[in-house]
Amino acid sequence: MAEIDKKLFRDGPYADLFSQGVQVGNTLYLSGQVGTDDSGVAPADILAQMTNAYAHIENVLKQYGATMDNIVDETWFVTDINDCMSKVGELFGARAEIYGKKPEVCQTLIGVDSLVDPSFHIEIKAVAVLA
Repeated sequence: MAEIDKKLFRDGPYADLFSQGVQVGNTLYLSGQVGTDDSGVAPADILAQMTNAYAHIENVLKQYGATMDNIVDETWFVTDINDCMSKVGELFGARAEIYGKKPEVCQTLIGVDSLVDPSFHIEIKAVAVLA
C-alpha cells in the first residue's frame, strides 16, 4: 500500500498525541480548537471561547500559508445548544468579523454532553483547501 504524504503541524500540550493540522494534497484538516487564552484558561463566556478558538484556527492556518478564506467546512461542538442558539446573532456576527465577511463555508452545529475539560463550551473543527 502506498504511503500518504502528510505535512504535520504539532503544537501545544498534546503535541505528542496528535497534530493540530494535517495536510494531505491540497486539503488541510484541523483538529478541534478550544477557546483557551494565552495562559491556557477558558473564559466563562461562549463568545470569548469562540473568539479564542478561531484565533487558534488562524494560527494553524498560518503554519500552512493559509487564511480563514481557505476554510471550506467547519463543525462546532457546543455543550449548551440552548445557550448557543440564544446568542446566535452575537456569535455569528463575531464570526463574520473574524472571517472579514459572511463566511463562505459549510457549517455543522452539534450539541454534546461535554468536551475534554468541563470549562470548555465550544470546540471548532475545520477543513481548508490550500492553493
